[in-house]
Amino acid sequence: MAGFSLPFVLAYLATFFTLRVTALDYSFPYGSQKIRGVNLGGWLVLEPWITPSLFDNTGDSRIIDEYTFGQYQDRNYASGILRNHWNTWITETDFANIAAAGLNHVRVPIGYWAFDISAGEPYIQGQVPYLQKSVDWARKYGLKVIVDLHGAPGSQNGFDNSGQKMNAPTWHTKQSNIDRTNAVIKTLASMFKDMADVVSVIAPLNEPAGFNGAAMLQVTRQFWLDSFGNIRYPYGSDRQSNTIVMIHDAFQSLSYWNGFLQAPAYHGAFIDTHRYQIFSVAENQLTNAQHIQRACNTRSELASSPLWVVVGEFTPAATDCAKYLNGRGVGSRYDGSYPGAPRVGSCSGLTGRASSFSSSYKTFLRQFWEAQIGSYERGGQGWIQWTWKAEIADEWSYQAGLANGWIPRNPADRAYPNICG
Repeated sequence: MAGFSLPFVLAYLATFFTLRVTALDYSFPYGSQKIRGVNLGGWLVLEPWITPSLFDNTGDSRIIDEYTFGQYQDRNYASGILRNHWNTWITETDFANIAAAGLNHVRVPIGYWAFDISAGEPYIQGQVPYLQKSVDWARKYGLKVIVDLHGAPGSQNGFDNSGQKMNAPTWHTKQSNIDRTNAVIKTLASMFKDMADVVSVIAPLNEPAGFNGAAMLQVTRQFWLDSFGNIRYPYGSDRQSNTIVMIHDAFQSLSYWNGFLQAPAYHGAFIDTHRYQIFSVAENQLTNAQHIQRACNTRSELASSPLWVVVGEFTPAATDCAKYLNGRGVGSRYDGSYPGAPRVGSCSGLTGRASSFSSSYKTFLRQFWEAQIGSYERGGQGWIQWTWKAEIADEWSYQAGLANGWIPRNPADRAYPNICG
């Protein structure tokens, strides 16, 4: 498999551990200052629920992800739509506003197809200059960037946000898929190897579907090892970068990763865990108080993590009511429109524009947000909310939360400082 083998990395780092640790120079005081960030979702990787208008305007129900966006439309037309989207969805003003809101990190998802398209893949390229712009804007406003590979060839999870929605992921079933992904990671590491003052973290793959079984987990574990070598040693084996490698937990408990990427053989690895309470019937049936308590209970689990842990995705939303959240044309568990799901209640007033939200609902959003970030900061190294903005799902939007009062202008300001006791 491409990349550095486990024996090589172990032998090299064990021999030069003292030298290498003293040479590390992270551009952010990880460990002493908390990560407070936001994801730039739906920008360089399309998601139907974040920008439903892009999909509805096609007039074609077959277009359900970025793959089919290029597959079932005139290519020139689709390219024009995407370029306009990249130019307008996230701009320098957003970076200025993110910094003004007291945040210190942005996570920027990008798909493999921005760098590599094989014959027959209908993806449209052009995202890389915008990724580079994001780094320039982050530098200007004092933000750190986490570059996140959000989609891999064959899909690592089958979700539409991997680029191609499918019934089951196939990334792990072909060596060519893995080789291509490793090559993209090497490209990213090379692009940003001298920019660790801004691009402080590279996340080599978003949400590989460890729930798919042992084969996926085996491939994922090896991919993390290869990624560690590829990201930390872009100059060759005699010099390492200051870039942190952030691996996703692959939907496993944090304890599953006990003993993995541990010092002294490894240094500079984080675990990224995503905490949602909405993607099952049982979670949609929780009361508001139960949602808050579950968030509070997260603290102890994070505190027991074998590596520094960051909650790289979470939301104040407590239902799956947002349009297309479960996929274009797929309904909600909460209102019973999802296949086979019993109805919990009406989605009216729980999603859409904040102008339709009651004062009591906004109060809950503030309480749930505070319970989560408090737990993530006390138990882990911090948090990165999903997502900065959404067209018609304000309950998910950091931007809308700031504008409508359930997210404070300073994330250190807590209206409910004792909500978790």
